[in-house]
Amino acid sequence: MRQKTKTIQDIARIAGVSTATVSRALSAPAQVSESTRERVMLAVRQTGYQVNHTARNLRRQRSGSILALVPNLANPFFSQILSGLAEVVAAEGYGLLIADTQTDPDPAARLFSYLDNRMADGLVLFDGRLADQRLAARPRVPVILACEWGDPALPSVRVNNAEGAALAVRHLVANGHRAIGLITGPAGNVLTESRLDGTRKAMTDAGLALRPDWTFPGDFTLAAGVDAAQRWMALDDRPTAVLCASDEMACGFIGALQHAGHSVPDAVSVIGFDDIEVCGHLTPALTTIRQPRKEIGERAAELLVGMIAAQSLACTSQMIDVELIPRDSVRRLA
Repeated sequence: MRQKTKTIQDIARIAGVSTATVSRALSAPAQVSESTRERVMLAVRQTGYQVNHTARNLRRQRSGSILALVPNLANPFFSQILSGLAEVVAAEGYGLLIADTQTDPDPAARLFSYLDNRMADGLVLFDGRLADQRLAARPRVPVILACEWGDPALPSVRVNNAEGAALAVRHLVANGHRAIGLITGPAGNVLTESRLDGTRKAMTDAGLALRPDWTFPGDFTLAAGVDAAQRWMALDDRPTAVLCASDEMACGFIGALQHAGHSVPDAVSVIGFDDIEVCGHLTPALTTIRQPRKEIGERAAELLVGMIAAQSLACTSQMIDVELIPRDSVRRLA
């Protein structure tokens, strides 16, 4: 004989509370006493009751989903961030939707269509191009900026990029390097500017200047690192160390030099930024600045879920520290 499906009324009867109390215990446990919450959860376990998330979301006019907009899903930098994000939102009963904004001809238009149609209960933006004043000015669901930032009216979780670049410069200087080059990120990008500011400040503090002919344009990709290697090899007067604004560019730079017969770090020391998974497996292993990527995703999710629960569009932004990871790609000069 088929067992009858248990209802919230059954849970209330067994626990000796009202259906409203059962609802609060399941959806907002902090609003009920511990003893009441324990009675409700015991009744849930005894009956095997399962919350109908679809019906609950319809009543609340929610989708039950969180949307992450990522500028390049092929970039391994985002893997651990999305993992941390997914773990937290899943534990809170939300599904995670991910969209790549890189090939979208008008990513802002797509973003506003998500907002207008309430296709998600909250957004996590990894693409700083979308964080403009239009987003802060119009009615919307809660939004968190992660990694990049734009309009200061939007809450964000980000790392101290300027300090990360400064850490890299200080490490090179401590190892005897005075001729330091830089592969930048894309022009106008907020991460590019922040890391460039940190580089310049640390070099000024060390009595050095960033030479224009030792500053190579990049866009955070492997190809940009290869192009910078070609430019480095074409110089008569070369820097003894190169700071790369991303690990992908550092990988491209090292690979192109090695194919051309130049040894790293004997010919040039190299330091990256991000600490993606491959860094420790390269030859030589890459010295880099570690961003705690899983923590970035976890914190962004926690802030966003809290905003949704509070029905608020605001929260306090967070800054996360970075860490220098010394490996074999930087040598000490005599």
